[in-house]
Amino acid sequence: MERPTTRVLAVLELLQAHSRLSGAALARRIGVDGRTLRRYIAMLEEIGIPIVAERGRYGGYALVAGYKLPPMVFTNDEALALSLGLLAARNLGLADAAPAVASAQAKLERVMPTQLKQRVRAVDETVALDLRHGAPGDGDPAVLAVLAAAAQARQRVHLRYCAAQRQASERDFDTYGLAWRGGRWYAVGHCHLRDAVRSFRLDRIEHVQPLPASFGRPDGFDALAYLTFSVATLPRVHAIEVRLDADLATARRELFDAIGVLEPDGAGTRLFAQADDLDWFARELARLPFDFTVRHPAVLRDALHRLAERLLDRAHALP
Repeated sequence: MERPTTRVLAVLELLQAHSRLSGAALARRIGVDGRTLRRYIAMLEEIGIPIVAERGRYGGYALVAGYKLPPMVFTNDEALALSLGLLAARNLGLADAAPAVASAQAKLERVMPTQLKQRVRAVDETVALDLRHGAPGDGDPAVLAVLAAAAQARQRVHLRYCAAQRQASERDFDTYGLAWRGGRWYAVGHCHLRDAVRSFRLDRIEHVQPLPASFGRPDGFDALAYLTFSVATLPRVHAIEVRLDADLATARRELFDAIGVLEPDGAGTRLFAQADDLDWFARELARLPFDFTVRHPAVLRDALHRLAERLLDRAHALP
């Protein structure tokens, strides 16, 4: 349910967009009764918004002629947050994001005081954020918007999806949430074709259509946590178990999420992982600042021996 503050602002937005609206129309659009609407109007008047109220059967509400809201005022921290947010949006793999960001920034600058406008431009011109792991334009903003709205409203959708092997399929889908990971956007939810929770890359969704059906989302569902776990547990050539001489919190700080699943093991931590390239996995273990023991497979120990020998050779090499 929307908070009262959100609905009060919605009333103000509607009054700005229309020269006049009846009380019934206003109440209907924001989903409240007439008494609540009158309370919202009073709240706007208390903060200095001049509203003309016409009584009677055909009465309505309107802003005083010629009234315009004053320019937005941002603190320095708020201006910095907006600037960094716009910078990040450029690199989040959505097609046509750059023009939309430029348009949003131009609108903000038009209403900002000169000093804050200069701050925003300084951040834009001097700060670089590297969020790019996938190719630019991998996601469609329209697909993202439809799925986000469906997730919020708990509304089922129909997807046409093209898998990595270019095989197209269709399915009904309950969107639990969306997540950005590894340079890609993903939708996570219940797939009715597979009757299980699945994740789908947005750049492979060819069409999405809302359906006249609702669904219930599991309490506390974390789309990013599910996505991280599913990637970490994908079956690969080698199943790995390593005992880390560090507590769970320390292990999590030193290892990236997708490397595997971490579980407490007495005073230490167990790492369960899947890997195709054991030499790469050996390098990941070698960089850890604490000791570890490889429980299996034995070929991972061989990979560590090869890495150690190579490093010794480099250490003894003459300049």
